[in-house]
Amino acid sequence: MKRKRATERRAVQAYDLTEGLQHYFVRKLDALSKKYGDDRPFAPVEWLREEGRFGGGVRYEARDETLFDHGSVNLSQIHYEKAPEKKLASATAISTIIHPRNPYAPSMHMHISRTQMKNGDGYWRIMADLNPSVPNETHREAFMQTLKEAGGVHFEAGREAGDCYFYISALKRHRGVAHFYLEGFDSGDFEADSRYARAFGDAVIDRYIEIVTKVFESAPKADEAARKQQLAYHTLYLFQVLTLDRGTTSGLLVHDQNDVGIMGSLPSHVDVDLLKNWIAEVPAPQEKLVAAIAQILGGSGIAEVDIEKKKRLAEAVRNHYRTCPEALKLQAGSVMVPPTVANHR
Repeated sequence: MKRKRATERRAVQAYDLTEGLQHYFVRKLDALSKKYGDDRPFAPVEWLREEGRFGGGVRYEARDETLFDHGSVNLSQIHYEKAPEKKLASATAISTIIHPRNPYAPSMHMHISRTQMKNGDGYWRIMADLNPSVPNETHREAFMQTLKEAGGVHFEAGREAGDCYFYISALKRHRGVAHFYLEGFDSGDFEADSRYARAFGDAVIDRYIEIVTKVFESAPKADEAARKQQLAYHTLYLFQVLTLDRGTTSGLLVHDQNDVGIMGSLPSHVDVDLLKNWIAEVPAPQEKLVAAIAQILGGSGIAEVDIEKKKRLAEAVRNHYRTCPEALKLQAGSVMVPPTVANHR
């Protein structure tokens, strides 16, 4: 079946914008692979929503195991132009996470999306955050400067919301070191807001490529301590995504046709024993979810997060929140909580 795209003007423009960002980022990542890795470009993987009737998406996955532990640059567009009972017209997004192999090169997450309702209302969601395994103040300052410049007059609001969203209260720490989260962004000028979203994405991509290029050029040797630090951080990252991230949970609750893609932000390996230490730290009923995650990952030791485990993890998260809907209130906080699941009903 063929993936059908939305035809409404703003949905078309949002798709062109996010697809442009996707191709721009993938070209730059492939150039890094050619110069510093084993010259294996990111590979496209397509998925369909209701056999393409309601859209779907394509993600580019990292294939260069010299440079990347895991990487995904995902583009999706869900639309309900042929479903008059739905209030949502379309939801278009680029969501990307890059986990470099070298622990001295930071991970980076970026999400830019457009939600368009059939009543004419619409808004952008714009996020970016730097996530190092081994903290580097020079990298943090450079990324924060880009967020400040690209965020413009919205920087302080985005920084405050990002710091709130990515805070892990059970562990009393943030997931990353530089965060920006602009929710429900709509100035009333769609064209201006679209230019802002594209310029923000371009700036974040350019800065990230600059940061990791410097690491790849210097090629610092990773000792055992750095590798252990990376494994611990990757475990933290998985913990935050699966127990706190509203975007991940909402995607899983809306449908089950892109579980592997939604789990594309997870690193390749985690420390299950470290993860189990956090069971006692989370509020009820989240201990059930963390215990289920640990069991799926093998119960102990260092676990590979392969495709089959991603499918089982997705189902575990979905089942947990369907069984314990009150636990949704325990997820990441922000100034505004988007009604993502409700929009798809």
